Amino acid sequence: MKKNIGNALALYPTPLVVVGTMVDGKANWLLAGHVGIIGHDHVMVSLAAAHYTNRGIKESRKLSINIVDEAMLAKADYSGCVSGSKEDKSALFDYETDDAGVPMITQAPVTMVCSVEDIYETKGFESFICTIDATYAEESVLNESGKIDYHSLKPVLFEMPTYEYLKTGDVIGKCMTIKQKKL
Repeated sequence: MKKNIGNALALYPTPLVVVGTMVDGKANWLLAGHVGIIGHDHVMVSLAAAHYTNRGIKESRKLSINIVDEAMLAKADYSGCVSGSKEDKSALFDYETDDAGVPMITQAPVTMVCSVEDIYETKGFESFICTIDATYAEESVLNESGKIDYHSLKPVLFEMPTYEYLKTGDVIGKCMTIKQKKL
């Protein structure tokens, strides 16, 4: 029998990302574990309303979503421990900017540059509904068809209730090919 555990969010783990934006003319980075897909070309990034990063996102209506792998995990973790209002985090990562001035982490194997289409507010959070303008990927994480190969990418996953970082696991099957013997 299932036990009611309240309104616990049970959709973890999720990919860990570092959100980048410009704040007062400087790149700012923030670790984020609340990201989601809301369509084939839209994503949502949900951040606590008090974050310094939110100001830059709201001013520019632009942000980058940098997927974290193990090689950049220590810096990514640090970006979530310190507020940009108290410490300049612009030099934490090497970065380049796209044509619109959006900072993208050079070390991140995959970066999505996004435009904010809408902001949805809930108690204590601002959720940025974004259109994906461009996705940049290192060739080392692309397959022969030019698509992201998650066997090579191996993004770090974030599990909220325990605040743990997880590795991606083994393939257990292919979507839409596992057939049930009897319904």
